[in-house]
Amino acid sequence: MNEPELPPDGRPVDVYLDMLRIRMDTEDYQLLLSVVEPVLRAIDEERLPAFDFALDESHAEGLPQEIRDEAALVIATAVTGRLDNEVIELDIDETGPVRVVTDAVTASDPTRLGEIADYIRERQRMNDELRGIAEVSGLPTDL
Repeated sequence: MNEPELPPDGRPVDVYLDMLRIRMDTEDYQLLLSVVEPVLRAIDEERLPAFDFALDESHAEGLPQEIRDEAALVIATAVTGRLDNEVIELDIDETGPVRVVTDAVTASDPTRLGEIADYIRERQRMNDELRGIAEVSGLPTDL
C-alpha cells in the first residue's frame, strides 16, 4: 500500500490494525491488541528510548507464533510508518533461529540479511562478555 492510498489523517498502524481486524479471528485479534496496546501507547507518548523492542515475557509466554509475528509487525508499522514490513527468520549458529522484522527490500537482499546476522552475532558476543563480567563481579547477570 502506498502513502496516497492511506485515508486522510490515517496512520499506517491504524490501517494495518483495521486490516488485521478484518482478517483475524476475533479472539486472536483481541489477544493481539492486549499485547500491542501498551507498546503503541508508549510510542504515542514518546516514552520509548530505543527502537529495540521485544515482547515482554509475561505477554509472550504461551502466545501462538502467528500472534507474536503480527504483534512485531504492528509495532514495526507504528515505529516506521511503513506497511511493507516482514518477519524473517535468520538461522544463527550462536543463538539458533532469530526472528526479526525488516522492510521487504531488505528481506529479499541476502547481503543485508548477512549483515543483520553479523550484528546479532556481535551483540550476542557482547552480551555473553557482559554476563561473564557481571558474574565475576557478583552482579546480576540478567541482561
